[in-house]
Amino acid sequence: MQLRNLTIPYAQPAVFAPMAGFTDAACRHLMADHGAAWTVSEMASAKAITFGDDKSVRLLRDKASHGIYAVQLFGAEPETMAQAIRIIQEKGVQFDILDINMGCPAPKITSSGAGSKLMQDPELCGRMVAAARGALGPDKPLTVKMRIGWDAEQLTGVAVARQCEANGADLIAVHGRTREQMYIPPIDVDAITEIRKAVGIPVLANGDITTAEDAKQILEQTGCAGVMIGRGALGDPWLFERINAVLTGQPEPGEPSLNARMSALRAQIYEMCEEKGEWTAMPQARGQAMHYMKGLKGAASLRRYCSMLEHFTDVDKLIEAVYKLQG
Repeated sequence: MQLRNLTIPYAQPAVFAPMAGFTDAACRHLMADHGAAWTVSEMASAKAITFGDDKSVRLLRDKASHGIYAVQLFGAEPETMAQAIRIIQEKGVQFDILDINMGCPAPKITSSGAGSKLMQDPELCGRMVAAARGALGPDKPLTVKMRIGWDAEQLTGVAVARQCEANGADLIAVHGRTREQMYIPPIDVDAITEIRKAVGIPVLANGDITTAEDAKQILEQTGCAGVMIGRGALGDPWLFERINAVLTGQPEPGEPSLNARMSALRAQIYEMCEEKGEWTAMPQARGQAMHYMKGLKGAASLRRYCSMLEHFTDVDKLIEAVYKLQG
C-alpha cells in the first residue's frame, strides 16, 4: 500500500488501533515487532496542545518508535487542529502519519463536540480534514478514525467519508458501530461496506476482530483494504503475525507458548517502567496484565492479582502464580 510518500510493507495491512490508556510506547512497540503495519498513539487534545500542555505533547512522543508510527489528535475546531499540528511539528514530535479522531464515544470527549460527536456534522468533518491537511503539508499521510454514525437515525458515515476524502484524507478506518452503540456487538458489516464503496481512498475495517479468520472474513465481506485491530490484540500481539500469514496465504502460526506470553508481559511492563517510572507505570500495567490472563487456568483469580500490582517485582510474583496454576 502507498500513502503519499509512505510505503506500507503490506498489501492488506493490519493496523494497531489507538486506545486511550493502553497504546503507550511499550504497547505499540510490542505490536509493531509482531507485525502491525503501523501503530497509533493514544489520542491527544488539539486544544490542550494549543494551550501549552506539555503532557499532551509527551503523549505523542516516541523516543524510538518501532516501524511506522501515527499520532492521533482530537478536537472540534478546524483552526485549533491546524495550530496543534504546527506546534507538534515545531516541537520536533516525530511521526509518519497524522490521524484525526472522529470515533471516540466517551462522553468527556463528545461533550466538547469532538470524537464521534463530529459524525453529526459531515461538513465540519471536511473542514477539520482540510485544516489538518493545510498544516501538515502535501507529503505526509493524513488518516481519519470514524464510526458509521451517531445513532440509528444519523448514519452519516458515507457523507463523512466523502467529506474527508474530498478535503485531503488518504485513508479512513471505520469502526462498524454508531456512537449510541458504544461497543455493544455486533458490528454493522454492511455499513462498513457502504462506506468503502462510497470513496476511492483505502478503508480499514475495525471492530470485533480477534482472530485471523475474523480479519479474512471481514475483508472478504467488505472489500476493505485492510483491518484495524484494537482490544483483540491486547495481551496477544501474535494476532498480527497470524493475520499477516493468513492474508498472504501462509500457514497460520500456532499459539504462543506460556513462556512466550509471560516473557512478553514482563518485557512490556519493564519498558513501561523504564519510560514512565514505576509509580506512573504500574497502575497502568494492571489493565495490560489482565489481558495476558485470557484462557489461563485460574484466570479470574489471576486477574484479581493483576489488579493489585504495585511494584515491578510484583510482576515476577504474578508470573510465578501463573505457572503454578497451569500445573
